[in-house]
Amino acid sequence: MRTFAVENGEVRLRLGKARTNSALHSACTDFAHRFKTLCNMRKSYLFGALAVAAVAIVACTGQAEQQKPQGLVIEKQGVFSSGGRVTEAIPGEYDPTQNWLDPERKGTTTHVDHANTFYQIPADGSGTPIVFLHGYGQTRTGWQSTPDGREGWSDLFLKKGYSVFLVDQPRRGAAGATEEIVTDPGDVANGRFKVGEQAWYTHFRIGRVAPERYEGSQFPEGSEALEQFFCQMTPNTGNYDEVLFGQALSAVLKDVQTMTGRKSIYVTHSQGGRVGWATDTDNMAAVIAVEPGFAPEVGSDTYKKFVAAKVPMLFLFGDYIENGRSSESHPSSLEDGRVATDVDKVNGPEDIQSTGFWKMVLQQCRDFAKQYNADGGDATVIYLPDEDIHGNSHFMFQEKNNAEIADLIAEWLEKHNL
Repeated sequence: MRTFAVENGEVRLRLGKARTNSALHSACTDFAHRFKTLCNMRKSYLFGALAVAAVAIVACTGQAEQQKPQGLVIEKQGVFSSGGRVTEAIPGEYDPTQNWLDPERKGTTTHVDHANTFYQIPADGSGTPIVFLHGYGQTRTGWQSTPDGREGWSDLFLKKGYSVFLVDQPRRGAAGATEEIVTDPGDVANGRFKVGEQAWYTHFRIGRVAPERYEGSQFPEGSEALEQFFCQMTPNTGNYDEVLFGQALSAVLKDVQTMTGRKSIYVTHSQGGRVGWATDTDNMAAVIAVEPGFAPEVGSDTYKKFVAAKVPMLFLFGDYIENGRSSESHPSSLEDGRVATDVDKVNGPEDIQSTGFWKMVLQQCRDFAKQYNADGGDATVIYLPDEDIHGNSHFMFQEKNNAEIADLIAEWLEKHNL
């Protein structure tokens, strides 16, 4: 944030905390324009203008220094599992002399359907825990780094003083142990996993057809970044079970509370949002739902559960959703210097089914928030273009401006004393 004020005949520049280097650059550019205007004023003001210029240069330089990568000291880190169950023993008596590769495995049991969490606690921080839960076809990897090798939200929030707990939900990633192998038609066909990279690319609003990107896209450029992104996709090992996953994540939040003595800020993404609604609220300090698959129906038991607990909520949605928004209300600079218009389809092609789907979910969350607030709750829905943040897909936490969005979340958390 930057403001200009005239006090006792002097022009003063106030620089707030810039969200990112790009925001800082914008602030300084804006000042330069205003300074030029000042220089065209009467000479009596020129001295004051020069003084302001000197102060601004120092301020901008100081802000730039603050934006340099900072070191991070981790006080404690580790991995733990939560929830799940132990299978019944395979019929027969266990024989310790038998070859361990014996396919019958008589008398043996297996731990299954638990969640797995990697955590880091910074040495210099508030200790407030943030639990991150991935979406469909993803693991905690998505929070740790971007496809082009920059810091993910995990490190960014660690540097803000938060402890981070990165979860792999049951039957996914490091929590893949399950008793019955996946049969869901969305995951397998003819004995083969079918993630569907091209369908993902379109559905999650990166571009119409890979590797094309929508105009103004914040998704990392280049074939190498795209390869890294696609390699993150991970299928379920067992069938999707929202109730079971909710129980496991409830156990995670309870374990985090036991470890830290504090309730968790619960960050969910996409399908993880569905699991988030199925999670007990006892150990939730707040919910940050990044493009959840849906919002709970008003009046449902799930809705009543959150209203009773008064859990504050923040919903975040990226770009390319609301067709019909004109360039006049939401300008977006394109690579060739033009201003994006509806012809450029910066708000998502209307002939793609996913555009309508995400528009529906966004409106659903807005309706939810309106009623939630009326019932004494605290919910905020942010459509990023309304914050003058453009070009984000469903995977905003992995895109070029992920730090700017992390700052936006941090501002919301600060307002809620979290």
